[in-house]
Amino acid sequence: MERHEKSKTIVERAKKDGVQFVDLEFVDIMGTTKACEITVEKLEGACNEGLWFDGSSIEGFARICESDMYLVPDLDSYAVMPWSGGRVARIMCDVYSDEGKPFEGDPRNVLRRMLKKAEEKGFEFKVGPELEFFLFTNGDAVQKLRPHDDAGYFDLGVRDEADEVRRQVVTHLDKIGLRVEMNHHECAPGQHEIDFTYGPALKIADYVQVYKTAVRTIAKGMGLHASFMPKPLEDVNGSGMHVHQSLWKSEKNAFFDENGRYKLSKTAEHYIAGQLAHARALAAIVAPTVNSYKRLVPGFEAPVYVCWGQVNRSALIRIPRYKKGREGSVRCEFRAPDPSANPYLAFAAMLAAGLDGIERKLEPPNPIEENVYRFSDEELEKKGIPLLPNSLHSAFCELEKDKVLQEALGKHVYEKLVESQKREWADYKRHVTKWEIDRYFGVL
Repeated sequence: MERHEKSKTIVERAKKDGVQFVDLEFVDIMGTTKACEITVEKLEGACNEGLWFDGSSIEGFARICESDMYLVPDLDSYAVMPWSGGRVARIMCDVYSDEGKPFEGDPRNVLRRMLKKAEEKGFEFKVGPELEFFLFTNGDAVQKLRPHDDAGYFDLGVRDEADEVRRQVVTHLDKIGLRVEMNHHECAPGQHEIDFTYGPALKIADYVQVYKTAVRTIAKGMGLHASFMPKPLEDVNGSGMHVHQSLWKSEKNAFFDENGRYKLSKTAEHYIAGQLAHARALAAIVAPTVNSYKRLVPGFEAPVYVCWGQVNRSALIRIPRYKKGREGSVRCEFRAPDPSANPYLAFAAMLAAGLDGIERKLEPPNPIEENVYRFSDEELEKKGIPLLPNSLHSAFCELEKDKVLQEALGKHVYEKLVESQKREWADYKRHVTKWEIDRYFGVL
């Protein structure tokens, strides 16, 4: 179907749905959703001709002297936002430069490029992220944050006071086509998880963005504040965005081999080896904030050690158990990402690392099935298990040495991302925290 015909179909559908406004959405380099809103009467023109905007005002986009950019709606992403009462629809957009070319700094374009590279090798990349978040009764960071409940992992509604919040989120997400596997209370007070159905990486990255909007909007409507901050509270688990991954070839799971270790094919093992080889540099992309490294510490179920194993939740990469007859479910779970990551850049970088492992036929080290948190420094060194970076500074220094991931991001995104992270690190180093005042002020 030609674009003009498809545009007319979308406009007719929007009017039939009772839509009055359409949010044309895209993301900046840090993963923040941006949008401009038009009336449904303007939709056909925007779909056919795009919509101009000032790129110099968007984080990591264009300089003031080259600011004219325009949005090209991805018509396949049309969906009515049910929490708007059906008045508002959303369409994800690709960002183009004024030369009529896809903008190299558009995170969606970064992921598209990597997916095309995988496609040229015969692969389709599928992912299934698990995003955790916290609910608070107050959203004022100046005050002590108050978790919405004091429930724990998988607790019932008797203690889990947010079960109705999650039900509303799941119901609304279902209406826009985002299927949810399950939802539950997580380990920490006020912490929750809603898991997506597995699917093509670009579509799922779009869903990550709308999922965050849904959670925040519904929580706000119920008098709560939802946060996807990796570590909002001390002394409890932080929030992760574990990503299940597999490559498919000719509609078959290229990660499955009946005779392979853990039912994994050699393709899968090479892919895993690639991610382990690039893990320290990947950290800057999948855990991109200062706060991310407050989560990545031993003792709170967060992956710190660069190793892999089956079921082992202390490992960076986990291989879920295989159930006979479910060849399509064989996959690897990368556990370093957190919800502050830009999903388009995270998925693109993870894919690039895995494909590099396949291209170079890298072999993974021996899997680790023990609890790595209990290993001494001597045991870690003996087994050759490195650690992830312990700070944002260490992470972007690793990224500055990794040409594979730099190429995956593209020159523009790589430079803007590291530039932004260096500013954040400099701001963080200058800041005097309450912890320092409490510890030193009275005694020094």
